[in-house]
Amino acid sequence: MADDELKRLLELMEQRNAAAHEETRRLSDQRTAEMKRHFDVTAESMRGEIRLIAEAVGSLEEKVDREVHRLDEKLDRGFADTQAMIRFSHAELERRVRSLEQVVADLQSRVERLESTAN
Repeated sequence: MADDELKRLLELMEQRNAAAHEETRRLSDQRTAEMKRHFDVTAESMRGEIRLIAEAVGSLEEKVDREVHRLDEKLDRGFADTQAMIRFSHAELERRVRSLEQVVADLQSRVERLESTAN
């Protein structure tokens, strides 16, 4: 092979190598752009789903807050009713004890009068 043929062959190989390199770069850029578009679409879809989840969590939190508030009010009413019943029971017991004390005092007085007349 002559030097000219070798140079031409080398130039041809360099051209083919450069073309192949350019094709590889073009395909790589194309794939990168495709992946970026796919990622952007996926990311946007995920953002939408995250927004829906956040809204659902917010709604659930409001429901839980309302239910806790309702239960607090119910407990407060129950405690107030129980305290009122206890106060009433104490007052009723107090009335009954005073009545019994009066009966005992009357009986004691009668016993003392009977004992004093028996002597």
